[in-house]
Amino acid sequence: MKIKRSQSLSTEQFFYFFLRLRKGEVRRTVQLLRSRHPGETPEQLAARLVRAKSGLAALGGGLQNLPMMWPGLGQGLKVLGVVGATSVMTRMHLYLILEIALVFGRDIDDESRVGEMVAVVAATGLGSASPALLSVLRVNPVVAVAAGALAASLLTRLIGRAAIRYYQTSGAESTMEESVQASRTVSSP
Repeated sequence: MKIKRSQSLSTEQFFYFFLRLRKGEVRRTVQLLRSRHPGETPEQLAARLVRAKSGLAALGGGLQNLPMMWPGLGQGLKVLGVVGATSVMTRMHLYLILEIALVFGRDIDDESRVGEMVAVVAATGLGSASPALLSVLRVNPVVAVAAGALAASLLTRLIGRAAIRYYQTSGAESTMEESVQASRTVSSP
């Protein structure tokens, strides 16, 4: 049987202070979602979360590329916009995977969530490179805003769908392990 370990205090503080991650808010969101849709399966609830966050991501992705509309705006302001938007998108994606984990009955304080959160931070960082890529390609700024919105929304959907598959699968494995352990306990003399 797998022993669950909680995240260390320094890990908790890192995610709270640097990424403004509030697990109480994650729990509140899932509780509200469950109360509004009591008959839905974890998959349906998780899909609702992904859809909601995808719309926000599209808005953020568009805003992230907005400085490209004004070529003389200055590189510093563009970089500041990208850093700010990336920070917001990272935080939103972290909330999304933790909300999905909670919907599937996972302990969001478990140490194993740290690796999952690091993967999301990396994926969001790579996805946030679109303004630089679009700038290098000299894409029309109007097209860049639309492309940034679409890319951010797609990244959110990919992260959400991957989290759903992951937690469905890990849930099945966890349930299987618990069932095997239970049957051994029952059948033991």
